[in-house]
Amino acid sequence: MSFKRYDTDDFLVSSDSITATLWSIGNPTLTEFHTSSVQEAGSSGNFYLSIYQTGSALTNTEVQFDIVYSNVHGSGSTYYNPAVVGKSPTLSTYGQYRSLILEDETKSFTFGEGTNVHTATDFWALSIERARYKESLFPGSLTLTLSGSDGVITLTDNSKDVTVNSFIGSSKVYQLVSGSNGTSGTVANSGYVPGSGSYGLVFPELGTILINPQAISQSIGVDATRTANSANGLSNTTLFDSIVLGSSFQLNSQETITSDYVFTRARNSEFNYTQNPTFISGSTGEVIYSNFINNPQTYITTIGMYNDSNDLLAVAKLSRPLIKDFTKEALVRVKLDF
Repeated sequence: MSFKRYDTDDFLVSSDSITATLWSIGNPTLTEFHTSSVQEAGSSGNFYLSIYQTGSALTNTEVQFDIVYSNVHGSGSTYYNPAVVGKSPTLSTYGQYRSLILEDETKSFTFGEGTNVHTATDFWALSIERARYKESLFPGSLTLTLSGSDGVITLTDNSKDVTVNSFIGSSKVYQLVSGSNGTSGTVANSGYVPGSGSYGLVFPELGTILINPQAISQSIGVDATRTANSANGLSNTTLFDSIVLGSSFQLNSQETITSDYVFTRARNSEFNYTQNPTFISGSTGEVIYSNFINNPQTYITTIGMYNDSNDLLAVAKLSRPLIKDFTKEALVRVKLDF
C-alpha cells in the first residue's frame, strides 16, 4: 500500500439536478384515481381524502396524494360542537396550511399577481404524498386536467413564463395557470381568470398545490360546498370527481445531487512497486524476483482515502485492475455523491 497527499486542485464540487417519475406506477401521468372507503369513513376522512393509484386489493395500493378543502370561516364541514360556530375540520386545515405556507396567523391567501389578485377565504389543497417525491416537485412537469359541468381545463405552473423566482414566506411559489408543461396557454390573461386571479399556487419544495375554488367554478363549473355546518368531506369529493373526469395528472419530482470529484493521480515514477510481502525475502529483505527491480509492474485495484489521522474515510473500487509501471501514468476520477 502506498500513500500520497491530495492537493487542493485535486478536488472539485459539482451539483446536478436529477428528475424522476413521481407516481408509483412508474409513469409521469396518473390516469386512474381511487379512494378508500375505510379512510373516507374514518376520523381522517373528516379532514382529507386520500387518492390511490389503483382500487384493486391484489396490487400494491399506495397513497399518491391527498385532497383537502380548507375554509377560514369553517364552512364546508360539520362543527366540532354545534354551540361553537365555525370551529370545524375545514378551519383546522386552513390554519395548518396558513402556518406552513404563510408563516403568519394573520395573513390571508391570495391568488394571482399584479392587478389581477384574488384574496381567498377557501381553497383546495393537493398534498403530494411525501414518499412519492425526493427533494421537490419538478417545475414545468405539472399538467392537471379538471372537468366540470361547464367544460374541461388543463392547469400547470407558470415556471417557464417567469424569470424571477417568487416566494411566500420561505417557500418558492409559482402561479397555477391554464396551460401545460409550465407554460400558460392563454396569452391575453396569462392563464388567469378575470377578477379571480390565478387558478392556484404551486409550492414545489413543499409538495403542495393550492387550487382556487372561485376561479375553477367560474371557468368550468366546479364549486366547493361553502354551506356552514355541512357534512364533512363533500368538497373533497367534489374536486376528486373533477379529477377523475379529467383523468390526467402529470407530475415529476427532482433532486439535487451534490458530487465531490476527487482526482487521484499516479505519475510515472509513483506506485510502481508492490508492498506485498511475498515479493520480499523474509531473511534478507531483498526483492525475490530480479525483474521487479528494474522493470516493476503493479496493478491498481482500489483507492482508499484517509484523513490526517490515518482513518480510512472512503474506498473506491476500479471496475478492472489498472496496470502501472514507469512508462505509464494514471488519472482516476473518484465521484462521491451526497
